[in-house]
Amino acid sequence: MIRTILKKKMMNFEVGDKVLVMDENFSGVVSNILPDKITIETEEGFELDFSPNELLKINPKESINKELFSNQSIKTVISEKEEEKRRKNLRVKPKEGNQPTMEVDLHIHQLTSNERGMSGHDKLTLQLDTAKRKLEFAMSKNIQKIVLIHGVGQGVLRAELEFMVNRYDNMKWYDANYQKYGLGAMEVYIYQNAKS
Repeated sequence: MIRTILKKKMMNFEVGDKVLVMDENFSGVVSNILPDKITIETEEGFELDFSPNELLKINPKESINKELFSNQSIKTVISEKEEEKRRKNLRVKPKEGNQPTMEVDLHIHQLTSNERGMSGHDKLTLQLDTAKRKLEFAMSKNIQKIVLIHGVGQGVLRAELEFMVNRYDNMKWYDANYQKYGLGAMEVYIYQNAKS
């Protein structure tokens, strides 16, 4: 209903018509009409140009719903719009998209060019030292997620990695994305605001 009233009032402007400016809090009298712009003179004596769809013709014989154009209703609309903006800004973005996940491949052939002569213990120690160094690096650079690719084997390296990560207060671990890594990886989340 309000839209029909507004459409009727936007048509057929004539010099001398009293008009309200939509989306603004003032009115004026039409002083000049061009095909794509209408000049109005405000009550303060300023001349301003508007397109016809920005003006609303006021017929003094008709009664206009004052509440529709009162200062209070305008303030209410503005405050509602500001609240919507604030609510949108408060939306927390998922942390998945914030930073790329750091990946560390702990397969022994990725860590050394020659594994000949290394015992199982030496290999495990190299893998754990590498994992610890990468975790410390991630903490120092405020990287939130690190994926440790340990592979599928007898589970010794994974058990040692779980034990190492559990010693830190600011970390938690869980299985990494199965579609991407299969069963051979764990993802470590590092809390940035926790004190080590």
